[in-house]
Amino acid sequence: MAEEECELNEKQKREIAKWFLLNSPAGEIQYIAKDLRSVLNDEKVYNEAASEAFPLYNKSHLICLELPNRSGDVLVTSYNELEENEFLDPRTAQVATVDHVKQVCTDVRPAADEELSSPYIEEFRCALDAELLKYVAEAYPKGICSVYCVDGKDVEGPGSNFELVVVISAAKNSPQNFCNGSWRSVWNIEFKEDVQMLEVRGKLQVGAHYYEEGNVQLDAKHECKDATIFQAPDDCAISIANIIRHHEAEYLESLEVLTVSPFPFKFLDFKASLLTITI
Repeated sequence: MAEEECELNEKQKREIAKWFLLNSPAGEIQYIAKDLRSVLNDEKVYNEAASEAFPLYNKSHLICLELPNRSGDVLVTSYNELEENEFLDPRTAQVATVDHVKQVCTDVRPAADEELSSPYIEEFRCALDAELLKYVAEAYPKGICSVYCVDGKDVEGPGSNFELVVVISAAKNSPQNFCNGSWRSVWNIEFKEDVQMLEVRGKLQVGAHYYEEGNVQLDAKHECKDATIFQAPDDCAISIANIIRHHEAEYLESLEVLTVSPFPFKFLDFKASLLTITI
């Protein structure tokens, strides 16, 4: 007797579609979405899967979008998300409205006072932002960075703790050469004034995909910790930037000597090209 075919219901199709979208390599979700839409041949299921998957993908991949008025770029992360589809760019004090599925900014408005950090916190945030801009310009020519206050943004002066987050995102997409790569790093900096220390925690991630005559992916992650003393805003910024520079350079060096013998030789070439985003 012939085995009966198993028909997937809408929920199962949606969950499978979401899985493919969420696991798309960096810079490739639009290609996956186009193929999924064709295979599903069901606009309702596709739209439901896309509306759930794209926001999660965009925030986890720290994608960068140009503001509509060309006044700068905004990173899409969980750290600067205000309301659904609204993301703060503290450097320009603007809030961008994002269409997650199309991956574009559709509108921009000035940030309200309550959405911004206090003047005291801004001294530290702006000083760190300036140092990080110099570092990223040297290390990641195609990169973008931003600094957000995620705790204590209303602190008005010395005596209270607060926390900043540094986000760095860089990509090297070369679909014509069948390869794409990304660098993502998130640094949490806890300013502990009671003990006059800064605790620094970093999460680094490199993604790479080579798909000419095969399908090879790299998804490498690393975590690290460090600390420095609590100082004036400019001095704190320099110390934090040096810590980030040291740990990211050290991690990239470790990737360069990584043994990848199970993979084709061409993967070695691609891994080397991925690392050029740091040159």
